[in-house]
Amino acid sequence: MPDHTPPATALPPGLVTLPEVSWPEGLTRVPYWVFQRQDVAALEQTHVFRGETWNYLCLEAEIAGPGDYRATTLGGVPILAVRDHDGEIYAFENRCVHRGALIALEDFGHAREFTCVYHAWSYDLQGNLKGVAFKDGINGQGGMPECFRMSEHSPRKLRTAVVHGLVFASASDTVPPIEEYLGDEIMERIGRVLGGREVEVIGRFTQDLPNNWKLYVENVRDSYHASLLHLFFTTFELNRLNMRGGLIVSESGGNHVSYSAIDRDAEAMAANDYAAQNIRSESDYRLKDPSVLEGQDEFGDGVTLQILSVFPGFVLQQIQNALAIRQVVPRGVGRTDLNWTYIGFKDDSPELRKMRLKQGNLVGPAGYVSMEDGCVGGFVQRGVVGASDRHAVLEMGGTDAASTRTRATEASVRGFWKAYRGCTGL
Repeated sequence: MPDHTPPATALPPGLVTLPEVSWPEGLTRVPYWVFQRQDVAALEQTHVFRGETWNYLCLEAEIAGPGDYRATTLGGVPILAVRDHDGEIYAFENRCVHRGALIALEDFGHAREFTCVYHAWSYDLQGNLKGVAFKDGINGQGGMPECFRMSEHSPRKLRTAVVHGLVFASASDTVPPIEEYLGDEIMERIGRVLGGREVEVIGRFTQDLPNNWKLYVENVRDSYHASLLHLFFTTFELNRLNMRGGLIVSESGGNHVSYSAIDRDAEAMAANDYAAQNIRSESDYRLKDPSVLEGQDEFGDGVTLQILSVFPGFVLQQIQNALAIRQVVPRGVGRTDLNWTYIGFKDDSPELRKMRLKQGNLVGPAGYVSMEDGCVGGFVQRGVVGASDRHAVLEMGGTDAASTRTRATEASVRGFWKAYRGCTGL
């Protein structure tokens, strides 16, 4: 997928210096101070989100026509993603160059141009300054000086790229093309879910998480916890570590896929394994409407769960027929916004669309499966308050960050920290 837009106008590195801290060698220890320090959070905005990375902005379907826009973020920076009349997608800061106010106040909409509500400076759909109210003054008095050139004043612009209907942006001129950044295996797995189909948004909301953004990203990549924390998974035999599946971890470590398929022949063995270790895997809970567990093998490979992430903060989820995009947005050292977008396809049958909506109850803040994910990061954030001199232990499944056929591993979590340290220099 080609990179359509002009080179990014680089966001400034800022006055951020590396904190005087130590990090043990290797990938199996993560110091708890990385979730607690303001200077680390500032470093991340500069070197991760505005660094050599591609960040998810929105779905192409959300800005389908000329003038359609979506207000989103790149880390903590407000961004507009807009489709112009040339059919291309442009991304630029949602910031008036005059006094810094937001250009667009709504989360999404349609515009012929953007006009700042504060002093009525206006911008075209590519983010170029096109109008300054009373630029020439009134009756020969006031106005801008003769040396003022509108072409020299515009919000910073980003590079954009589209992958199977997903819009990504980068503040870097030197980050590799999106296909190289993702790698062939991740590209293939995105295409498995989204390739060749027209996406429709069927729901969205934002979840407020009481923890550092990296704790949620760790959780997304942590296949080891899924059948231990989520009793729903094991009770209704949707996901156990004995099932057929595995992990894909990109060479950089930054991108990953965890997948599994229901294997009826292995279920009895799996149940015995969990029972033998006295692991909470059975309960007396039953579903009043068990049809929520039914589904279609719409991808033809028997995979009922695929969780895919792209560094730093993008997630594509398939749980049965429930499909969703998750965007992780840092809001402070101990607070994160998690933007959920539920999706279907225009060619969904009525039966499949009903199933998607019903299975949407599996995920989200009160989801049967992911309800626990919304609080467990907060448990960690609270638990490590007095342990800034201690480290998490990530030795499950070895010490590397490589693809594997087992999900009883923390390889993809180690991969995140490999990519993170590469960006930040920590």
